[in-house]
Amino acid sequence: MKELKYLNKYFLKYRYRIILGILITIGSKVFALFTPQLIGKSITLISNQLTDPTTIGDFEQEIALYILYIFGAAVATGIFTFLMRQTIINVSRHVEFDLKNEIYDHYQKLSISFYKRNRTGDLMSRISEDVSKVRMYIGPAVMYTINMLTLFIVALLYMYRESTTLTLYTILPLPFLSISIYYLSKLINKRSTIVQAHLSTLSSSTQEFFSGIWITKAYALEAQTEQTFSDLANSQRKKRLELSKIQALFFPLMLLLIGASNLLVIYIGGKQYMVGQIENLGTIAEFIIYVNMLTWPVASLGWVTSLVQEAEASQKRINEFLKQTPSIFNTNQNKTPIEGTIIFKDVYFRYEDTNIEALKGISFGVEKGKTLAIIGNTGSGKSTILELIGRLNDVDKGTIKIDGKNIEELNLNDLRTSIGFVPQDPFLFSDSLRNNIKFGDRSASENTVIEAAKKAVVHDNIVNFKNGYNTILGERGITLSGGQKQRVSIARAFIKNPQILLLDDCLSAVDTETEEQILNNIELVTKNKTTIIVSHRISSAKNADTIIVLNDGIITQQGTHSELINVEGYYKELYQKQLRETSN
Repeated sequence: MKELKYLNKYFLKYRYRIILGILITIGSKVFALFTPQLIGKSITLISNQLTDPTTIGDFEQEIALYILYIFGAAVATGIFTFLMRQTIINVSRHVEFDLKNEIYDHYQKLSISFYKRNRTGDLMSRISEDVSKVRMYIGPAVMYTINMLTLFIVALLYMYRESTTLTLYTILPLPFLSISIYYLSKLINKRSTIVQAHLSTLSSSTQEFFSGIWITKAYALEAQTEQTFSDLANSQRKKRLELSKIQALFFPLMLLLIGASNLLVIYIGGKQYMVGQIENLGTIAEFIIYVNMLTWPVASLGWVTSLVQEAEASQKRINEFLKQTPSIFNTNQNKTPIEGTIIFKDVYFRYEDTNIEALKGISFGVEKGKTLAIIGNTGSGKSTILELIGRLNDVDKGTIKIDGKNIEELNLNDLRTSIGFVPQDPFLFSDSLRNNIKFGDRSASENTVIEAAKKAVVHDNIVNFKNGYNTILGERGITLSGGQKQRVSIARAFIKNPQILLLDDCLSAVDTETEEQILNNIELVTKNKTTIIVSHRISSAKNADTIIVLNDGIITQQGTHSELINVEGYYKELYQKQLRETSN
């Protein structure tokens, strides 16, 4: 139960509804327990009538009255049972909603490194399947526990009052039922945990199969992928069947012990009635109804135990993520206006997951309103610089200052709000093109959206689509070409009107003519704004105020385009190579 203590705050939050639910549950069981007594008295009345038929008038009146009472008790029980489910089960739905929101909110706070270590399918499984298991603990488990305790206590008091001996014989099989179902539930929980863990693996793999369907088709690997999925599905089926075999014992075992209790009631009760220890025949019928009423609550003890065990296993998985603290967090809640002057001083950074030292003591500065271009081969640390400016990662050593303040002292939300970031591999949502562009500014007008698309040189492509800006994109923007995705992503950054614009090789998939148009528009958009362009193309970097060349995390060259093409080094070699490719 240690892991489930985390949920106590929700029990406290909804305490009044839970207390009301408990009172309603007690009421429903009290009315339910009127029925056996009324039926018992009716049978006694009938038995007495058969013995002495002279009181026919009184008999009809009394039996009609009992029928009316039984009907009234049944209606009251039904109403209270409905209200019981409406309170306690609804509380579990409220907690499920709150817990999912809490997990989702926490997911958003966690750092990029967390998502590199964990698979998307597993994250989804914890926020859906595991939360559902926890809901069963808060709702049905709590409800049936209250139900069982109330019914068991009140029923035993009634039964004990009628016949002590018959009560002891009646409840004799019930502990065996509860113990058997408890051990059965432990087996169910063990196999259910295995099924749940394997389901997470299956979900993650399936998500990857569909996300990478294009590469599967490109390499004609459908048969191998199908076999891999088939193996995972067969393994899941085998584990499900193993679980079902155990679950199949549940109701037969319960019915067997119910039958044993009923036989004991009839046999022992019958003998006591014959020798006069029980005066009324209706008492035996009353006890049979009590046995059937008590069986499920007693059986539910094992089922509830299983629910609690499953919930604890699921809450443990949830807590593993909720206890993860983000490595990057906001240290300043005050409003921080961002102007855009950026200074790196002796910055070192190493990626934890790969242990690659991406930056090794680099230093440079970009004044507000200026443009910096970063050139370098693959893996030289270009994208890392942009990630550090957006505080997607924090430096290991050295300092980054924005407007003269340490970046870690700035309001994180204000910093990121002031940045327009266009990644190398743009991510588009399965939504309309309009909403994908408006992601940069949800309040943007239609004219603003169109203007941003024109500046990104993608408007003409969009209007040629059948549904124009209402075109719904496939997952990750698969509907569009690589160049179109990049330009939509650029439009998203433009519409944000950021103080700092970070472009991470985002023109690699467009032709040189389109690239030139976009670069010209960038100059217009970014007047008095700070721009950093990462590129493999000299054409994208040549108009920058300053260009730095990175190699293996170290700045090897720095200067303007005209300065760098006149000195030997990587920049001049790349310029000459691309010049030859263009002329050919």
